[in-house]
Amino acid sequence: MVGSYANGGGAAALVAEEKLDALRRLLGKSDGDPLRVVGVGAGAWGSVFCALLQDAYGRHRDRVQVRVWRRAGRAVDRADAERLFEVINSREDVLRRLIRRCAYLKYVEARLGDRTLHADEILRDGFCLNMLDTPLCPLKVVTNLQEAVWDADIVVNGLPSTETREVFEEIGRYWKERITQPLIISLAKGIEASLDPVPRIITPTQMISNATGVPLENILYLGGPNIASEIYNKEYANARICGADKWRKPLANFLRQPHFIVWDNSDLITHEVMGGLKNVYAIGAGMVAALTNESATSKSVYFSLCTSEMIYITHLLAREPEKLAGPLLADTYVTLLKGRNAWYGQKLAKGELTLEMGDSIKGKGTIQGVSAVNAFYELLSQGSLSVMHPETKKSVAPVELCPILKTLYKILIKRELTTNSILQAIRDESMYDPRERIEMAQRQSLFRPSLLGLPKGDAKA
Repeated sequence: MVGSYANGGGAAALVAEEKLDALRRLLGKSDGDPLRVVGVGAGAWGSVFCALLQDAYGRHRDRVQVRVWRRAGRAVDRADAERLFEVINSREDVLRRLIRRCAYLKYVEARLGDRTLHADEILRDGFCLNMLDTPLCPLKVVTNLQEAVWDADIVVNGLPSTETREVFEEIGRYWKERITQPLIISLAKGIEASLDPVPRIITPTQMISNATGVPLENILYLGGPNIASEIYNKEYANARICGADKWRKPLANFLRQPHFIVWDNSDLITHEVMGGLKNVYAIGAGMVAALTNESATSKSVYFSLCTSEMIYITHLLAREPEKLAGPLLADTYVTLLKGRNAWYGQKLAKGELTLEMGDSIKGKGTIQGVSAVNAFYELLSQGSLSVMHPETKKSVAPVELCPILKTLYKILIKRELTTNSILQAIRDESMYDPRERIEMAQRQSLFRPSLLGLPKGDAKA
């Protein structure tokens, strides 16, 4: 049954039990003490991630407990209540489940306007406000943050990068008396820029470590080319969990399912930064698609130019950037096809959204590419990172060789240009052949370890 919370098959149940017991042993859990997994944030991917764990392990209630924290008080408007009612009645399994739980009547009342539903309330019944068309399994939802996290063994960060620091600073206050350190898996794709004393990137895992005091070796990043609703509907997908040797392989094994393959990698920070970089260019891809009436030729021109800029930027961030090419391009491809950042770019170009509406959009959540455009532009415009311009033979800031990034910054952040300017950027006769930009990156020694907060001679990036 697609998206069902009824886990089927004795063999699958046995495998799940073995994986759960293996992780419990590694974490030193005793009999009668359940493994406590808490999702912080209930956007589409955060909710789906916790629902996948609930589907896989929820039957072992004495050994594992999966909960989700989200803020209370978010009302479901009438239009969403009506859509929710349609979804419920189109799915017999969901309808029967709600009737059994005596929960169906409130959705009837909400459709009629006789009752106001709230986001935490419907999540308990398996509905994420940002993904109403994909019913999940029922989830245990907690609206008190301290109650949710104080004794958690594994915390899943499902917050946007722009909210991560604030929430985890609060969590850090609740963990001051903890004896053991929890594990944290961050799903956030975004970065911040720090310019003092030297320009460097701050990733969500670093924000979490700074805010809570949890050492970075206990914090991992999971990312990959995936769309949350498709993963829950059991479309085949893969992801990478990146972090310390001790935890990444056991967690990859714990998270892996037949339709969701999880690989592991030691390069935490660079993979995390790449997850934020592709969101930058996805917004531009959406603009190009809308402005050219989905012209395949124009979209391919944009893709070749934006990927050459991304490859150029990876040479600044990694000593061996070719190792990132596959994961970065795969993640970029799926984001351009169906991600919220590309959708946002389309809506801006069509005039259906405006920049004045902000980057938190009803039904979609936070558009993380907007803050990422600002962060990457600020970093790469620093003169201290200067590179040699191939024509003038003068030192310039790296951003001068990234015209698409510059254009997106002027559209989204400075608001000096209209969305049509993205077409002018890709049609500029002085634009480099994408091959030349890649060759330029390969010829020059561009790697700047300080951008990732690494010492100058560090070889791990």
